[in-house]
Amino acid sequence: MSKEIAGPSKRRPQLERQDPPQSIPVRNLVLGGLLIWLGVALGCSKEPAEKEPVVSVQTVVARETTIKRIVTADAILFPLHQAALTPKISAPVREFHVQRGSPVHRGQLLAVLENSDLAAAETENKGIYEQAQASYESTTAANLPEEMQKAELDVQQTKEALDAVQKVYESRQTLYRQGALPRKELDQALVAFTQARAQYEISLKHFNALKSVGKPQGLKAAKGQLTSAEGKYLASKAQLGYSEIRSPIDGVVTDRPFYPGEMANAGTPLITVMDISQIIARAHIPQQEAAVLKVGNPATISGPGISDDLSGKVTVVSPAVDPNSTTVEIWVQAANAGHQLKPGETVQVSMVAQEIPKAVVVPAVSILTAEEGSTSVMVAGSDGRAHLQKVTVGIRQGGEVQVTQGLKSGERVVTTGAYGLPDNTKIKFGDSSASQP
Repeated sequence: MSKEIAGPSKRRPQLERQDPPQSIPVRNLVLGGLLIWLGVALGCSKEPAEKEPVVSVQTVVARETTIKRIVTADAILFPLHQAALTPKISAPVREFHVQRGSPVHRGQLLAVLENSDLAAAETENKGIYEQAQASYESTTAANLPEEMQKAELDVQQTKEALDAVQKVYESRQTLYRQGALPRKELDQALVAFTQARAQYEISLKHFNALKSVGKPQGLKAAKGQLTSAEGKYLASKAQLGYSEIRSPIDGVVTDRPFYPGEMANAGTPLITVMDISQIIARAHIPQQEAAVLKVGNPATISGPGISDDLSGKVTVVSPAVDPNSTTVEIWVQAANAGHQLKPGETVQVSMVAQEIPKAVVVPAVSILTAEEGSTSVMVAGSDGRAHLQKVTVGIRQGGEVQVTQGLKSGERVVTTGAYGLPDNTKIKFGDSSASQP
């Protein structure tokens, strides 16, 4: 009995562990939950499809306009004309007629040096010159003509005497041949004829000598004396003139370092006059920029003290290169109304080297430059995407660049946001105002 009771008691717990009444539903729940968790896990591990990114950009329309190639440079101002008046003699300053800043005219007397001794010398030489002039007039009008007249009269008289003696001689020759006249009287007539001919030849020779030699030499001597006296007079007059300092140009006095009574030395500037009605800006620019400039190109001058830019033109493009700086010097000339610009100031000159009408231009920020130097733009296509387009650029003016190839007027290019933007990227306009031309 004990074995029978003990046997079933040992097997019952085993049956309870294997098939308890509530174990079947729990297993199903666990398996179902596991399957659900696996399904969820598998579903979560599968990523959804990525959306194509849209980049916000700003664009502008390429337009046709006139663009200019402008060369700019810093320049120094110079006057149109300048004269540093230096006396040729050393003498104390007697008086000044102008001050620094005084406007002057060409030929105006500016200063006078002490010149009493020079004035006396000029007066003396003037008297000598007048004497020589009177002597020359007397020689040419009286002495030589009188002597020439006398010699001419002698020739005439001796010629008449010769003619008379010749007739007597010829008459006696006829009578002698006829036997009506003795030989002695014929010989006397021959002697008289020979003497008369000699007298005539002497007077004629004297007259010709006066005419060919005497008169020119006499006139030359008289002329030489007059010229010498005139030269001394002009020299003394010039010396006196050197004591008067006059302006050779119209302008304004910019420097007057001396005072009345001080010694003005020859070779030392006494007064400086500048013509600043026109101003010249001189600049040095690279050879490449100078190559496109020509005399007559329009230009402007601007600076800190200039309210409105002054309009001018290029007047000089140096044909030589400065060996020290390897640059080319150019001059820009402009009217200086009111003398608002002063020589020595530093200004900026802008010169129009070239003007191209109907050029296609875009903002400079839209130009992309590759490492190898090629240029391109991002064109906003009608398909809503940005397309990389290679272009060739030309003139730059301010913030705009000319596109010579690769772009047409009316095409829209990306400005802000173009850098690093991949080709064929989908875009949208981030700022409508910036998208207008």
